[in-house]
This record gives sequence, C-alpha cells and structure tokens, in this order.
Amino acid sequence: MLQWFLNPPLYFLGISKVLELILKQKIQQYKSIVFDCDGVVLNSNLLKTEAYFRTAKTLGATDVQAQALVDYHVRLGGISRYHKFDYYLREILNQPSTNEAIQILLDEFGRELEVGLMGCDIAEGLEALRAATPHAKWAILSGGDQQEIRTLFAKRNLTPLFDGGLFGSPDNKDEVLAREIANGNIQLPALFLGDSKYDFEAATRAGLDFIFLNDWTEVADWQEYCAVNHIEVLGCISQLFADSVK
Repeated sequence: MLQWFLNPPLYFLGISKVLELILKQKIQQYKSIVFDCDGVVLNSNLLKTEAYFRTAKTLGATDVQAQALVDYHVRLGGISRYHKFDYYLREILNQPSTNEAIQILLDEFGRELEVGLMGCDIAEGLEALRAATPHAKWAILSGGDQQEIRTLFAKRNLTPLFDGGLFGSPDNKDEVLAREIANGNIQLPALFLGDSKYDFEAATRAGLDFIFLNDWTEVADWQEYCAVNHIEVLGCISQLFADSVK
C-alpha cells in the first residue's frame, strides 16, 4: 500500500504531509535545478515592467508607444531585453534597429532598474531548498542582462547558492540550456523553476522537468495555460516543502 512506501509510515501523517514528503523526495532526485530570476528568486517583475515604460518615456516615446513596449514585454516574459528593444525600435517606433540605438535603451533601462533591484524581496525558502538538495547543482537562467545579474547577486550575497552559474542575455534560454547541458554543467534529470510560458517551452525543449511558480508571475492566463499543458503549479519556492501543493 502507498502509505508504507516511505519512512516513516505515511498512514499516520495525513495527506498534506504525504504530498510534502513525496515532492521532497522527487526534488532530491534532480542533479541540477535551474531557476528563472525575475518572479522566481526575486520579486522584480513589476519593477522591470515599470522600468520599460519609464525608459521609453525618458527617451522621448509617447504614452502609447511606451505602453506598447510594456505590453510586448509582458507578453514575452522571459525573453531577452535585447530582443524586446530590437522589436520596439523596428515595430513600434518604425526606426532602424542599430547596435548603438539598442545600447542607449539598455543603458537607460539599467539605470532605471539599479536601485529597485537592490531592495526587492528575495524568495523565502531558498536556504532550506539548498540544504535539502546538497548534491544538486543550481543555476540562474534569466532573460535579464547576464553581467547585471552577476553584479546584483554578488551585492545581495546570493551568488554562493548558485554553483552552476548565473546566466542571462544576450544569449537566450534555449541557447544557454543547450550549451550548459552539452558541456556537462547542467545534468539530467534536471528541474526548471519558472514563471513564464517561455520558461516552460525552453525547459521542455531541453528535456528538463518544470514547475510553474505563480505568486509573482505576470502571465495573465497562467491558470488556463498550465491546465492545458498539464504543468505542475506552486505559488513560490517555499511551497516546495509546504502543505499547500496544488
């Protein structure tokens, strides 16, 4: 019987504790765990959305143009900002997308973000999960700028948790996953914790299991999307060992 498969006997623990123990055992089987950054490790999605709007306005956009950039950003959560600014220049402003023009947008966006990222909430449960997965290699895989992430995590004393590295744009998530799996840095079985459709799609293409974390997501239709795609959903990292497994 199922209640005797684990130790201690599950018959005496109750269903919520059973689910917690089963999930904990599953997590401990992974050789690698990959985390999205914004909306998963940091409560920074709204900060970045507001920064896109302010960046566009500071550099002369109308409210309509700035909001169009925001809408595109939210629709393509997890995609590199390089791609988003390229689209903004070509499709919203109808201007040439040059490296110089993109860099101006990137620099202004970085200035808008700097203060907010130093003060935003860090997900609860990171230390507990790290202690529970001592043999798993952890990596950050973000659509944000790679150097920005590495600088921020060093300042916020998060770097030591992620022994598998901190990765971001300009490389996209598909490229990073393919490269890091090929060089042995990310080993299967592996788990991706994300909060966007692109996170799920990239994880699936690379052969990683996936859990969608919804507490900080900006995906408006996440419930329907996760149901249609049979995606496991939790609210946040701390619920990996909580009783409220959904």
